[in-house]
Amino acid sequence: MSITASQVNELRKKTGAGMMDCKNALVESNGDMEQAIDLLRKKGQKIAAKRGDNEAKEGLVFAETAADGSFGVLVALNCETDFVAKNDDFRNFVQSIVNIALANKPESVDALKALKYDDKLTIEEKIVEQIGVIGEKLDLSKYELVNAPCVVAYNHPGNQLATLVALNKAGDVASDAGKQVAMQVAAMNPIALNQEGVDAETIQREIEIGKELAIQEGKPADMAEKIAQGRLGKFFKENTLLSQPFVRDNKLTVEQFLKQEDKELTAVDFKRIALNN
Repeated sequence: MSITASQVNELRKKTGAGMMDCKNALVESNGDMEQAIDLLRKKGQKIAAKRGDNEAKEGLVFAETAADGSFGVLVALNCETDFVAKNDDFRNFVQSIVNIALANKPESVDALKALKYDDKLTIEEKIVEQIGVIGEKLDLSKYELVNAPCVVAYNHPGNQLATLVALNKAGDVASDAGKQVAMQVAAMNPIALNQEGVDAETIQREIEIGKELAIQEGKPADMAEKIAQGRLGKFFKENTLLSQPFVRDNKLTVEQFLKQEDKELTAVDFKRIALNN
């Protein structure tokens, strides 16, 4: 049977597949639209299997908050090439996943993948379908959800890096200050909110490094522990968000900056996602 241009266009709108892929699927299915969609999905599965070992280092990271600022999500979708990452269709696909995350507030990347993308497909299944459309490996690699009285998002230009910062109070002052702190997180990459948030393994490793450096510098072994503890304090100041020097005024720590804006204001959480990091 002959396949009309309107049938091809309808299938393209439903799947995002290329014109020739749509035409071939319709020919193979004798014009049956649902069967043609299934054929394109199977093509995606085959390509996904073939490209499973490929590296997907490119992609986009989006941070976005709910309209009332009470929670935010971070989503990273990887692809293989910068060419695909810069494509509007890929950007729109990532945004559609972000919208679903905002509507449903899943707690993990696996829970996000399991959500319905449309009436027929989950997000994970839609990604497989898009692998067939795009011809590259795609990977929904990272996802974060943050809840707080005020959550602020920051998307670094190019969408290779994005952050969320959670504050203990809502309002314009908190929102404006939160934007500055979200940019701080992007620039300075803290490992924890404060000293208490640093895991024991990291602390022990820093102590051992500090002791070894002290001994290499010729310090007595009985002093190495004290020197290491001093260096640990410097490590906390440089690597925990509230203790870091504020990038826009390094005479203040981030904690002092927030108190300067509102004496009761503080950050209570943050998340940062960078591609390949």
